[in-house]
Amino acid sequence: MKHSIDPRRHSRLLVDGDTQAPARAMLRAVGFRDQDFERPQIGVASTWANLTPCNMHIGDLAREACAGIDAGGGKSVLFNTITVSDGISMGTAGMRYSLVSREIIADSIEAVAGAAGFDGLVGIGGCDKNIPGCAMAMARLNRPAVFVYGGTIRPGVQRRDIISVFEAVGAHAAGKLSDAGLLEIERTAIPGPGSCAGMYTANTMASAIEALGLSLPGSSAQEAVGEDKRSDCRRAGEAVVRLVREGLKPRDILTRRAFENAITVVIALGGSTNAVLHLLAIAHEAGVRLELDDFTRIGRRVPVLADLKPSGRYLMSELVAIGGIQPLMKMLMGAGLLHPECLTVTGHTLRENLEKVPMYMSGQEIVRPLSDPLKKDSHLVVLYGNLAPEGAVAKITGKEGERFEGAARVFEGEERATRAILAGRVRAGDVVVIRQEGPRGGPGMREMLSPTSAIMGRGLGGQVALTTDGRFSGGSHGFVVGHISPEAAVGGPIGLLRNGDRISVDAAGREIRVHLPAAELRRRRAAWRPAKPYTLTGVLAKYAHLVGSASRGAVAEPIQPRRRNS
Repeated sequence: MKHSIDPRRHSRLLVDGDTQAPARAMLRAVGFRDQDFERPQIGVASTWANLTPCNMHIGDLAREACAGIDAGGGKSVLFNTITVSDGISMGTAGMRYSLVSREIIADSIEAVAGAAGFDGLVGIGGCDKNIPGCAMAMARLNRPAVFVYGGTIRPGVQRRDIISVFEAVGAHAAGKLSDAGLLEIERTAIPGPGSCAGMYTANTMASAIEALGLSLPGSSAQEAVGEDKRSDCRRAGEAVVRLVREGLKPRDILTRRAFENAITVVIALGGSTNAVLHLLAIAHEAGVRLELDDFTRIGRRVPVLADLKPSGRYLMSELVAIGGIQPLMKMLMGAGLLHPECLTVTGHTLRENLEKVPMYMSGQEIVRPLSDPLKKDSHLVVLYGNLAPEGAVAKITGKEGERFEGAARVFEGEERATRAILAGRVRAGDVVVIRQEGPRGGPGMREMLSPTSAIMGRGLGGQVALTTDGRFSGGSHGFVVGHISPEAAVGGPIGLLRNGDRISVDAAGREIRVHLPAAELRRRRAAWRPAKPYTLTGVLAKYAHLVGSASRGAVAEPIQPRRRNS
């Protein structure tokens, strides 16, 4: 444990001394008392918004965190940052802002914490981008911090969730579901607050953040509504005051081995491909060298154990009911698959945190034993080849098979592809290619949940592959390959494809190829011209100008030399 000489190192600059009387006067107006100026000031970054069920309850949770900070001897200062809803904007131009919001969230937390001189930070996130956004800010600021997950939603009627609705749209288009049936599913799938119910991106990233050591044990596997989550927030507030006094900072926790732990847990849970993108981005902010090939290296020895949606049978609330991810982590640690010496925000090591955790009860079927995995190695498959020289990421659970070859059906953007799928113009054996959806070309690297759900809803899940320089929702399943790099907008090979080109995806061989002679690819490249950008103004234009390759996390700033590799 490290010890700080001055736990108020940052706030002293703003509130101590005669010259800072104006600052103190301003703070008195928002509730500071004389004694508060002597306490560590802890910012609470709330992602509350009444525009999505994922975050609609986080205002109340943020106040619980403030109470924990104040009870622990700190002074809480509550502020808000943004959120956007992937589930609402999915399949529309609004989805271009989703990944962009990750950068805005990280930037805004950095800006407020830096300007306000906070000594520590609690971040509370509930949706896909504000979870990694909070973690990126914490790594960047490197001030004592704890992340709190807003919690998972409870299942709807007949164990429905948001993916039930997306896939119902495809079933309706195929004539398999009536108008009344579609409306009934729409009305009953989302019962209240919390993040999407399966092992989609929010639950995946919450689990990854806990495995990194940035959350208190158990934070990732709690329902959004209940005393457990309120208590988690209060304890997080108390913990960050303790971390400030002890001088334990995020980069003491976010080591290379901690990221390896996070990758291991994501694989064992069958988590979202977005974890690749977000862990690369968080590692970049922490100054840790993490690359696509690390997911392959770790994935060779880590099995998929959790039978969770979208590819499996169970919901996150059902995993919560049997103990969450802590028993899973203990199982993995016992098998030598986790680094037990990694520090966490408890001030203790992972081994110490897990020491008294009970194992799963006998008879449960949600998490398989290591001796009987769902898949013996990772479902997150990094592919290379002449179609993806910098890499691509596939989600192959084994149910889809490990190889697909077919004729390209090329679409410039998601909307055109979705319309063609719903209209029945995509047939068995096709490889759907959706391009101009990368970080720069989109801009914003939209998630392809609408077309993948349309494929599943029309009953083509095992008969059609989909490839894109965009990305996928954690709710997507089927034979899908995303993050193809370089993207079409910068002249990547995906931008050279034509209808009818033969494409093969070999998950076992980790290869994705277009079966064209090198000379033909060179000829097409010589004739290639960039597509007209989607927009030239505002935040999307700024993002498109700054963002890097998906193979490096789609970070919206120039990639700098890594500071360390610990």
